[in-house]
Amino acid sequence: MLQFRFSRALKEFCKPNLTRLWKASKVTDNNVTAATAAGGCASSYRRSLCTQTDAANEKKAGILPSLEDLLFYTIAEGQEKIPAHKFTTALKATGLRTGDPRLKECMEMLKVTLKTTSDGALDRHLFKKCVQSNIVLLTQAFRKKFVIPDFQSFTSHIDQIYESAKSLSGGQVADYIPQLAKFSPNLWAVALCTVDGQRYTAGDTKVPFCLQSCVKPLKYAVAVHDHGTEYVHRFIGKEPSGLRFNKLFLDEDDKPHNPMVNAGAIVCTSLLKQGVSTAEKFDYVMNFMKKLAGNEYVGFSNATFQSERLSGDRNFAIGYYLKEKKCFPEGTDMISILDLYFQLCSIEVTCESASVMAATLANGGFCPITGERVLNPEAVRNTLSLMHSCGMYDFSGQFAFHVGLPAKSGVSGGILLVVPNVMGIMCWSPPLDKLGNSVRGIQFCTDLVQLCNFHNYDNLRHFAKKLDPRREGGDQRQNLEPLDYTSLQKELALNDKVWKKVCPSETDEDSSTTVVYRMESMVERN
Repeated sequence: MLQFRFSRALKEFCKPNLTRLWKASKVTDNNVTAATAAGGCASSYRRSLCTQTDAANEKKAGILPSLEDLLFYTIAEGQEKIPAHKFTTALKATGLRTGDPRLKECMEMLKVTLKTTSDGALDRHLFKKCVQSNIVLLTQAFRKKFVIPDFQSFTSHIDQIYESAKSLSGGQVADYIPQLAKFSPNLWAVALCTVDGQRYTAGDTKVPFCLQSCVKPLKYAVAVHDHGTEYVHRFIGKEPSGLRFNKLFLDEDDKPHNPMVNAGAIVCTSLLKQGVSTAEKFDYVMNFMKKLAGNEYVGFSNATFQSERLSGDRNFAIGYYLKEKKCFPEGTDMISILDLYFQLCSIEVTCESASVMAATLANGGFCPITGERVLNPEAVRNTLSLMHSCGMYDFSGQFAFHVGLPAKSGVSGGILLVVPNVMGIMCWSPPLDKLGNSVRGIQFCTDLVQLCNFHNYDNLRHFAKKLDPRREGGDQRQNLEPLDYTSLQKELALNDKVWKKVCPSETDEDSSTTVVYRMESMVERN
């Protein structure tokens, strides 16, 4: 299916550039004779696709230019060279960052290549050299094949929602943990990361803050990933409690109601990496968090940890109650588990790194910016289900009704929001409402869903009053024009050959990604 989609995208990529390439190639009668004698193209229509710039391309007369050529002509807009700043500016407009790990080879080659130029511009040959290692990703970006095709338009709406929420002044900064009380109530940040790795930030997105309760769904996901659903839910329920998050109360089976309340999160902590020391458990979870964040900032606030432990009487009471009811796995040291619980609440992130964590959940467990599978599908599905029903303290039902998306809030002011298959968002502002949720964060999430059809139960087919950022003049990702069965057979028969040419093996002597799509095939499938 991926190959089929990509071959269709490749066809669309080629079409707008044919007229430009006709002028660029300037095929003469002598070129035609030589190309025909060499077994190349005979028709003038196919000759228009042949680039005659260097000897290597002359040998390949009669084929479409490479993806690198097409990308060059798209960005150059008729010019012979592309200024490096024009390329990076155009790249950022798609939502990709120059620091994206997937573009490491391209950016390193660009840096080296610019040292050899006097004007900071790239001709076609140098451009191809820079982009060839990441051409598939770049092609998707510039042909608007990402989940949010018109990213600049979408982020302009995000800016408006951000500014609207910024004007709110209600709420109180949490003060039961001294370190949290030190944060300014004026801090306000939003960061998002799509499942394709498109990034956007607004506000104080580089200020570190502790995850607090936002870590609960993440460590639950780790537990399910390691042990499976059946084992984890021997110890923890799946139902909303209807009570405050820190109540000493269990369900009718003497289990914590769910992993999003303190009792359930403490038991969940006891399931992590059993049989090793607390230090090893902490390192294990930290490494998991860094993978979820695509190796972006994940730290630890020792001061917050010490404050939590000193002011944690309620959690110690819950711990002893759980121990009395035999809620822990056999042999569990309750005190060391509480220490680990406080440590995990004190893990630091920024809005930017936390948005990648949320995007990993939105992307089915694959980190969008590294491509690494961090969590299995079972862990992601269960985590999102519980975030949807239990993630927002006593406001969970209201949030599910009005916003309709999985989310988890924390007393540090964070809201981890997941739009499944689209993006992850982290909102952060310390002032909290009476239920312990960020005032600005709640407003942002509500306004976002009022504007865009992201609510789980918005009807994508018939509900046209809301903006759908996934569309650009018709949903190109999902609503491909219908094909008859014969055309579909031809498409599927061709895609293997096309894919091999687009992504040649590492042992292929020709490192270019030249696509040998014959023009007759393209015309036939139009």
